[in-house]
Amino acid sequence: MTTTELPLSARPRRLAAALSRAAGALSRPVDIAWLAALRALFGLTMCVSMARFIAYGWIDELFVKPTFHFKYWGLAWVEPLPPAGMHALFWALAGLALAISVGFAFRVAAPLFVVGFTYLQAIDVTTYLNHYYLASLLGLLLAASPAHRAWSIDALLARRHERSVPAAWLYLLRFQVGVVYTFAGLAKAHADWLLHAQPLRIWLGSRTDMPVIGPLFTHPWAAPLMSWAGFLFDTSIVWLLLVRRIRPFAYAAVIVFHALTRALFPIGMFPVIMVLSALVFFSPSWPRRLLARARALLGRRGAGASPAPAGAPGATTSPDLEPAVTPAPPLAPEATPWPRLRAVGLALGVAYCAFQLALPLRFLAYGGNVRWHEQGMRFSWRVMVREKNGSITFIVRNRETGRTWHVSPRAYLTRLQEREMAGQPDLILQLSRHIRDDFERRGRGPVEVRADALVSLNGRRIARLIDPGVDLASVRDGIAPASYILPGPTEPPPHIRPL
Repeated sequence: MTTTELPLSARPRRLAAALSRAAGALSRPVDIAWLAALRALFGLTMCVSMARFIAYGWIDELFVKPTFHFKYWGLAWVEPLPPAGMHALFWALAGLALAISVGFAFRVAAPLFVVGFTYLQAIDVTTYLNHYYLASLLGLLLAASPAHRAWSIDALLARRHERSVPAAWLYLLRFQVGVVYTFAGLAKAHADWLLHAQPLRIWLGSRTDMPVIGPLFTHPWAAPLMSWAGFLFDTSIVWLLLVRRIRPFAYAAVIVFHALTRALFPIGMFPVIMVLSALVFFSPSWPRRLLARARALLGRRGAGASPAPAGAPGATTSPDLEPAVTPAPPLAPEATPWPRLRAVGLALGVAYCAFQLALPLRFLAYGGNVRWHEQGMRFSWRVMVREKNGSITFIVRNRETGRTWHVSPRAYLTRLQEREMAGQPDLILQLSRHIRDDFERRGRGPVEVRADALVSLNGRRIARLIDPGVDLASVRDGIAPASYILPGPTEPPPHIRPL
């Protein structure tokens, strides 16, 4: 046996030992309180979100009023329900979200909510928002977790309250929140954001009338400072939240950052979701400690609410870098998955994490400026990194007679749909095919459809987005690089001073 054979033969053993240590760390019990609290807060937040749709008339505006809906690739078969059905669905989702919050029939309510809420997003691409996508992911992870085994109606009815869960769930939720922040930060690592403070300079210029802070936005350094602050916050906040000693200050920064963005920009429930999701970086026992302090302040501390002694499931002795593992006794045998089931769960978790890393990076396969061609833009946590304004006219020509029509998108779309479509080439392609089908249905075909699409990116001069010589009606949609999209402008955006 040569000297090189020993290391080679030892590698499988070392790998097996490393995998065994990783499996042990993932199966180690931590306090379930954090997961139960996240379930309650998530369900309540989504219930409020559904109520906002109902109260503000957004159901009719987004799902009933449009006569044409833009489809995701591969989901062309998804159609909205009739008006009464759409309204009933939102009421049902609000009820399901409330059931998730209180932990009632959780194993039924949570999956149904995820399916229903994801279906809403699949109806029309123009309603896509990053926080809707995040809500579906968080709902999926919670639905798969044992979040209902403590502080829930289900646990009360079963007369069984779990005290711990495998640490894998804590790591997985932290990973998901970390992915959002990290990729949001990396998406800002380009010249427009860091060197020219665009599009933030444009947006702040429209907010100078805000009380107190509005006049500050007229300062020439306001936009650059806030651009760099946003970049540094997104790229560092996860690592700061992982350090126990500075975590309270980091979480205070989370609250301030998202409160400010909510005040400045109409980004819906995203700040609320992120503030609540960031709680997963605290010690798993933080809800018990918070309740104990609240009861102490109210003078109602009882024997059952006193702090857990050292070694009890509620006590933590975590180092500066968590996981904050509770030194609880091993999980009960009946709560421990079979080895094969545990391996399946581990494989699914690894696959999920790999997918969440690969999906935001797919833009690298397309090259060019993703903020211009949009291929790889969605589902990649590129939050507020581009401002596009466009003017589009479709030129329809009869192949046989040569007769030509100039068609405005407004003939087919709502104002919101038209604004969203203007800067997204795949949506322009979809409407081109819809116009072709409409003309041929009315006996004006066969026709070819071209687009005169003039678009401004982050304040630049307008440029053509779509090759005007391409018959878009004959182009097949797909995930391959789109040849009908013209290269983006290369000059820097202009320096626009706030008014």
